Amino acid sequence: MANIHDITRDRWMLYGPLAKKGYDWWWHSMTAENAETGEQKAFYVEFFTCNPALAEDEPVIVWNDPEAQKAGRRPSYLMVNAGFWGEEHGQLHRFFSLKDCQIHATAPYSIVADDCRCSEVHTEGHIKVTPEEAAAHPEWMSDAGEMSWKFDIRKEIAFHVGYGASKFFRAINAFEMFWHAEGMKSAFTGEITLNGVRYILKPETCNGYSDKNWGGDFTSPWVWLSSNNLRSMISGKKLENSVFNIGGGRPKVFFLALNRKLLGEFYYEGKDYEFNFSKFWTLSRTKFDCWETDDEIHWHVLQTTKNAKLDTQIRCYKKDMLNIAYEAPTGLKRHNRLWNGGNGTGTLKLYKRSLFGGKETLIDEVYAEGIGCEYGEYCDPE
Repeated sequence: MANIHDITRDRWMLYGPLAKKGYDWWWHSMTAENAETGEQKAFYVEFFTCNPALAEDEPVIVWNDPEAQKAGRRPSYLMVNAGFWGEEHGQLHRFFSLKDCQIHATAPYSIVADDCRCSEVHTEGHIKVTPEEAAAHPEWMSDAGEMSWKFDIRKEIAFHVGYGASKFFRAINAFEMFWHAEGMKSAFTGEITLNGVRYILKPETCNGYSDKNWGGDFTSPWVWLSSNNLRSMISGKKLENSVFNIGGGRPKVFFLALNRKLLGEFYYEGKDYEFNFSKFWTLSRTKFDCWETDDEIHWHVLQTTKNAKLDTQIRCYKKDMLNIAYEAPTGLKRHNRLWNGGNGTGTLKLYKRSLFGGKETLIDEVYAEGIGCEYGEYCDPE
């Protein structure tokens, strides 16, 4: 479905069984400009909620507490997670009891905890973790640093995955991990301050992205790629009305793991090319491979339907990435090498395809920068 907005999919989903064993988060990633030098830097801001029905007076974190896990305790909190990419990179976490949060659960959603807040149209907040606190609290999964932000959000182009995240499938919790990108192309206006350095967010250069995930557990492998900082390698022109978004891994339906699958969409200058395995009538097929070298993470995704083909090849330097940390609502931390970055680069080759006769015609070859990128598989801590 081309650019169909649906803010009901952005509502807070932790009710029913997911209230005791579920997570729901809102994610925003972007590029901001140093207020003095103009140098660009990539950031993200995320509001992550977990197991509200198990809330206690203080945040409950159990991933590194074997005794708590044996006793059957599960985590419960709001984690405000703000981070930054590049050679200077890190993630800063601040935890709240969900008893101390004001959450407007229905659409349009909003969540407020102390001076941190997030909604469809605005977010602001502040996190400070000292080196001493980071060392004393490994359970926080946080680096040391200080970041504040305040910016408005305008979600311009949506990725609507179709009936897979419909009200019916949400009600029966058919999938272990759901996804909706209400603003796969978003415009942000405001500012970020990182360790005393001020950065400006401008709608025309922010390369903004907004989505949400929710469910009972995570996927492995875990893959995500997206950017709207795109330029045609044929015409040389910047594509002002384009964005691509690819994500997934190995979805589970009622605890039954499917084969490795990705969802994807390339919104190319106002025309939609969707690659969605759940829409069987489009004959959508995807092959993908992700791998590590000593210095880089690589993604190669080949997607086809009866009408189009998209060949995507991306890479990102490890020195610019972080291993983003999440505790699952089960209390386990099985993703310990979840590579996450905002400075990926690569190419997308888009073809018009004829099902009968196998003819393929190149529409454009596109160079992408500032790609939000993620790859990881379950592994034991090192």
